[in-house]
Amino acid sequence: MRTVNSFVFVLAILLISCSSQKKDIVKGIKLQNDWKFKTGDNPSYSKPVFDDSGWKAVKVGQTWDKQGYEKLDGFAWYRVKFELPASLKKSSFIKDSLRIYLGKIDDFDEVFLNGKPLGYNGITLQPEASFPDSFNVEPSPWYKERVYRIAVDDKRLHWDRENVLAVRVWDRGGLGGMYAGMPEITMVDVGDYLKSEHKKRAFVFENGKARKTFVIENTSTYVNMEGDFIISATDDFSGKEIYHNVIKVKMPAGNEQQISVEIPEQKESVTLKYVYKQKGSDSKMTFTDILPYILTPPVSDKPRINGAKVFGERPGKPLLFRIPVTGKRPFKIDVENLPVGLTFNKKTGIISGKVAEKGEYPVKIIVENSIGKVSGMLKIIIGDNIALTPPMGWNSWNCWGLSVDQEKVFASAKVFVEKGLADHGWNFINIDDGWEIKGDSPEPKRNNDGTIRTNEKFPDMKALGDSIHSLGLKFGIYSSPGPLTCGGYTASYQHELLDAQSFAKWGVDYLKYDWCSYGQIAKNNSLPELKKPYLVMRNALDKVDRDIVYSLCQYGMGKVWEWGAGVGGNLWRTTGDITDTWESMKSIGFGQTENASFAGPGHWNDPDMLVVGWVGWGPNLHSTRLTPNEQYTHISLWSLLSAPLLIGCDLERLDDFTLNLLTNDEVIAIDQDVLGKQATPVLIDGDVQVWVKELADGNKAVGIFNLGEEVIDYTLTFDKSGLPGKAKLRDVWRQKELGTFESSFDMKIPAHGVVLVRVAGL
Repeated sequence: MRTVNSFVFVLAILLISCSSQKKDIVKGIKLQNDWKFKTGDNPSYSKPVFDDSGWKAVKVGQTWDKQGYEKLDGFAWYRVKFELPASLKKSSFIKDSLRIYLGKIDDFDEVFLNGKPLGYNGITLQPEASFPDSFNVEPSPWYKERVYRIAVDDKRLHWDRENVLAVRVWDRGGLGGMYAGMPEITMVDVGDYLKSEHKKRAFVFENGKARKTFVIENTSTYVNMEGDFIISATDDFSGKEIYHNVIKVKMPAGNEQQISVEIPEQKESVTLKYVYKQKGSDSKMTFTDILPYILTPPVSDKPRINGAKVFGERPGKPLLFRIPVTGKRPFKIDVENLPVGLTFNKKTGIISGKVAEKGEYPVKIIVENSIGKVSGMLKIIIGDNIALTPPMGWNSWNCWGLSVDQEKVFASAKVFVEKGLADHGWNFINIDDGWEIKGDSPEPKRNNDGTIRTNEKFPDMKALGDSIHSLGLKFGIYSSPGPLTCGGYTASYQHELLDAQSFAKWGVDYLKYDWCSYGQIAKNNSLPELKKPYLVMRNALDKVDRDIVYSLCQYGMGKVWEWGAGVGGNLWRTTGDITDTWESMKSIGFGQTENASFAGPGHWNDPDMLVVGWVGWGPNLHSTRLTPNEQYTHISLWSLLSAPLLIGCDLERLDDFTLNLLTNDEVIAIDQDVLGKQATPVLIDGDVQVWVKELADGNKAVGIFNLGEEVIDYTLTFDKSGLPGKAKLRDVWRQKELGTFESSFDMKIPAHGVVLVRVAGL
């Protein structure tokens, strides 16, 4: 009996010991809190013994601009202290390396660990290595996640002792700091070496199936991977699994394997999970995806006139308007009541010319094909305002960055016509930064007469403008009021009139004028100094024989929406640069509240460009990281906001889903509504936000957004949302009448998704 009791006692001690050991195992170290911050630059800030007790607390995952440092450009430092327990290594499958994740940093970083260089811009340095000239390289790594991997026996690490991370950040303009992602320290695992390209491959829709083939890769030089790659698809509304497949994976170090997915096409949100489980280990890696689902019905064969119903030009300035029409071709298009000075080309569908007299000119458009005939009115207003509806078009930055060239720009213009985007009202083709001579090049930046020179990628800007105009499209360009652009290219400082004259000569219709290096010129950030460079270029634009839509790009400094129209702007950026993440799009889009009353015909708040399709800010592109739900939210919200709609993707790689997303004429009509009102949030109910926009016909456009992480059932209560007690509702994305409702309307909204309806009171 004593033997049994002794055995039980020993067993209990062992269980307690194991339980205690299990509790002591540390899976990771969160570094979300306790960061300290100081502006300026001093090498001693990197030293672990430096006394930072007088530094201010700061949040990571949020730019410093939102924390009281709105006007800070240049250097600043972050510091954090943490214990590094040796138990972190106990439960790890791979025990030789540590992973330090710092999220995203705008623009450049140098990271010190215990006073020694650890890495820069996401690149880990070997022991004893020093930093190269890592600041102001191209392209800027502002959108890249900073991940540093270091061997566990590296002398820069202090196990079971205090460690100090110091991050030196240099921001060259606009927003700055550690702005996205929560820093943490973990051991390197199998998943760190598994790279999946599922986000770089778009689904193709064919014969009722959604298909995608992509590659997974073992990037390790010594870890072999063997296990299961499990693919499952679950209907987000019903919770039912609609697809399951297990693929055996065997990838020696440095090898890759092809994965194929084929799922029946769906009409609502479906979550895909790709789970890799390593054989003989608890290690696994999970990737998620949302299956694209197409809501907009196919374009009808019946003729339809699309786009804005009003168009503005100033007296005596060249006018160009391509009538956007869909339906079965060929068309016969006629126009009636054109004002004197304008002509219509029946073959191209383009109205062009000049009108000398101010006035409002109602023009009737008649379109006929083999299916039927339709007519509509276009009001041409010759007066003091242009951009009477928000500009719609394409900008090169979000896909090509500084690698843009003339061939890519004109290829995008041709896609507008070939893929039919121009038939839905998309009409601007805008070059962003990178067309000028590099600022540090020995090559002359300007001709002897002071006119600006283009680089070798743009051999003939006039010919490019003419080619774009021949398609009935508009031509846009980019510059800065400072000596250099954001990318370090020649800008317009002290040559504003000459540059405006060059733009007019080339046929430019749109100018994006980016603050960038003017921060080094401005005496301070006072309102007169913020306005000054934009007034200088406005005066220059007024002296050329061409209307040029004027886009002020200075990230919302000084509440630009309050004075942008006063300096002659047609639109103004209200925020920093957007990225193709939910966090970025959500914070920007749902933050457009204070500025709503300043939007209207000729003057628009600009929450930045669209991040759908293939983007990348340089030569290496990827499919947007926004899920399909988030992309429906993105387009719906921007349309409700009366925002400029500027596509930022590689148009030659438009997939079925993205093209469908961009060509819903009822959604576009909300953005292009002639009343020009900006939506405002009328109800915030937990994760649900209800935004309402008044329309010119007396109806309302309503977006019901789910900012949460799960599908929700929601009842829209009319009186709480400021809607009529009885109303007809139309699903705008599906272009489908929902019926007549009294008091309320029930719906399901996917995670990060939207229900967009048009409401007509009865």
